[in-house]
Amino acid sequence: MEDHKPTSFTFEIDNFLEKEAVISSPTFSSGGCQWYANVYPKGNGIEDHLALFLYVANYGSLQLGWKRRAKFSFVLLKQSGKEFYKSIELCQVFCAQVPGWGIVKALTIKQLQEKGFMEKNKLIVKVQVLEVVNEAEVTGNETMDVRGFQVLYSQAFQVSWIFERHPDLALSFGPKSHFVKTTYMNLLLKLIEKLDKPPHSFSETELSNTRTELVDPTQTGFKLDWLKEKLDVIYLERKKTTDASRIQELEQHNKNLKAELNKEKIKSAAKVLWLEQTVSNLKTKQNKKPKLSPN
Repeated sequence: MEDHKPTSFTFEIDNFLEKEAVISSPTFSSGGCQWYANVYPKGNGIEDHLALFLYVANYGSLQLGWKRRAKFSFVLLKQSGKEFYKSIELCQVFCAQVPGWGIVKALTIKQLQEKGFMEKNKLIVKVQVLEVVNEAEVTGNETMDVRGFQVLYSQAFQVSWIFERHPDLALSFGPKSHFVKTTYMNLLLKLIEKLDKPPHSFSETELSNTRTELVDPTQTGFKLDWLKEKLDVIYLERKKTTDASRIQELEQHNKNLKAELNKEKIKSAAKVLWLEQTVSNLKTKQNKKPKLSPN
């Protein structure tokens, strides 16, 4: 089923600049489907940037394997109804693995404040849904194109987020084969997942191997300075943790040594006291012995 009639939904957010947590719109209908919008005042993955996302409502209750494609955009309005921001038009596939898509870098919060777009600290958001198409069921093995890379639906949101945060990631990527590009993207995703672990969980060997694993995708054309910096931070954090742990061990060893010395001192003092008491007792006995008178 396809709905060619564009629809829009507008909602207002009062006291916007004081908001911290995500703000969800009421549910609305378009193309025979239920939707809602999320507004992230402090960013969604990228701090201090207004983020705008469209989500499928009640997606947990939909038929197993559901999939739909939607073409949509976001508009920010003044109270007069005049537009001051309009996002690019997105055409994305929504499914159980990826129930929401959006813009992670709409405007900076500073831009909203400086340009005086918001009157009386009120943000007016309009969601424009231009087209909705219900498609075939998803088996879990389907792929979709994200910036020229074929990725699984379950990976699509993460890959899109990476490109939003690092737009120059693959500008110099050499291989043209879809298979090779997919292989390298999967390698990159595994590296990112690995580097999300806490620093203390890495061994020296693992860190060394991870640095080696970064060489091949970098030489192939991925721009991964940001990942190398993260690895350097993990090195430093792990060293701090290791050094702190070593210091704690030495301090504990020192405490244990002092405790042993104190025990030995107590034993020595007790022994000296016993010897002194023994000598004193012998002297007392000696003094009590009767003296022999001369004949």
